[in-house]
Amino acid sequence: MGLSLLKTTINAGSYKVPDPTQVIKDTYHFRHLLHRFAKHVTVEETLSEQEEEFLKKLGSDCATYLNMKAHDSCHYSQVVATLTDILKKSGLPQVSENCPVKSPKEHLLLHVGTEVYKVCPDPDALLPYLIKDNPLLPVVHNHRVKMDINTAEGEEWISTGLYLSPGMKTFMAIPAEIVNKGWQIQIGCQTDHLNAAELKRAPRVHERFPVTSEMIQVWNLWGGLIYLVAPPKTQAQGLQVVVQMAVPAPYYKSGVTTEADWSLLRMAPSPWAELEFDNIILTVPSEAVRQLEHPNELAALWNDIMKAIADLAAKPHEFPRKERFVADVQISHGWMHAGYPIMAHKASAEGLVSVTHARTKGMWGAIHELGHNQQRGCWEFPSHTTECTCNLWSVYVHEVVFDINREKAHPAMTLEERNKRVKDYIKGGRNLSSWSVWVALETYMQLQEKFGWDAIKKVFTAYHEMNSFPNDNKGKMNLYAETFSQTVGMNLTGFFKAWGWPIEQATEEKLSSLPAWTDHPMV
Repeated sequence: MGLSLLKTTINAGSYKVPDPTQVIKDTYHFRHLLHRFAKHVTVEETLSEQEEEFLKKLGSDCATYLNMKAHDSCHYSQVVATLTDILKKSGLPQVSENCPVKSPKEHLLLHVGTEVYKVCPDPDALLPYLIKDNPLLPVVHNHRVKMDINTAEGEEWISTGLYLSPGMKTFMAIPAEIVNKGWQIQIGCQTDHLNAAELKRAPRVHERFPVTSEMIQVWNLWGGLIYLVAPPKTQAQGLQVVVQMAVPAPYYKSGVTTEADWSLLRMAPSPWAELEFDNIILTVPSEAVRQLEHPNELAALWNDIMKAIADLAAKPHEFPRKERFVADVQISHGWMHAGYPIMAHKASAEGLVSVTHARTKGMWGAIHELGHNQQRGCWEFPSHTTECTCNLWSVYVHEVVFDINREKAHPAMTLEERNKRVKDYIKGGRNLSSWSVWVALETYMQLQEKFGWDAIKKVFTAYHEMNSFPNDNKGKMNLYAETFSQTVGMNLTGFFKAWGWPIEQATEEKLSSLPAWTDHPMV
């Protein structure tokens, strides 16, 4: 008997034990279904409707099973051999934006292909069945990557400016002082795991290797940019890593890459490019930068954007960790989502790397996500403000950096739309259940229009100096009302109550000595 501990859970309840002597077509059984699927692929036996439905789960379970790497088990070896045969017979769906994967069978193959490639005895022999179009790209040899590292709370990806083609292997020589210190090597910039009915790429396309020796061989079935991943709170100067063989990528780094260097580098053969500025790194498909002649102008713009983001957050201009953007063919959720890196769809890449686009059309979505990364739990009231306060940065950057008025920065910010939202909110009884996103933003916009951006910066500064905060929304909202009132020297409790905030009598008493804001917009 084997026991496997998984991250997933099953629903509480009473489950009937299946009879192992029965061939059960309507009950999920891992080995039985795998055997049936192998026959489906090799001798084209038809699967039942129920078995078709189980294929997605089978793919996920196969991936989990293969991750055990129990090479000394005959059962494990049998499963690896079965899946290898299936992949050699059927091949891997050549998934892409123009050739998406939808069927349960293709889902399964795509899911297990990556894992089988990692654990099968001869991955090189399997590779041609998995990746059909894999052109040989020009390479550089023994490329040296120099690094100075000073990480804060989170791990940090260090770009190498190099790319590995699908299945391509290389050795990396690592300095002894970072071996077994929590460092990793990452191949691939797209770390989102997909769980979608229609796939435009494989569900998981990056690989990580722990740095446990001074010479490490790395590869990834799907290829990808090469990164060193530094652990949190790490300081090191003058580190040097040598990459035996890799494909050069279009890689620009402010203060290092000259315009003359870039004129050649932007045509480098890697399908992925990176632009590293003072406080942000943009990872985009290479076609987005082939025509970019003056990266220094784009660097100056992004430096202004990031300074503005820091200014509004009342933080130093130098970020403790550079933000990252990755524009990919498909991401795990939304049009973009925050995090490290911020993930965006490929269509956003052009807007991220064009100064003209930014200054004429803005980039509301990108700044919205950078705003998400500035949000703090102590002045956030989830779920009301989750998609609201991040937009303060969008408004601020558009007006201060792009010189685009808030009315033109987003269709929802026209005066007509804003007024309509407030009227509808009041008609609805000023109910906090509908105080979210654009409606909630209006509260902050009214404060900004009365007291200016400096007041909001001073409020954020005050929060930086506090040590303890309430955990509940009611407590946090009272603290915010009190902090803003004291910052501007005016009692704002009437304003917040007019918005339906649960202002307590104790808060009103604390602020009673301040002059009241009696002519606020909600009167």
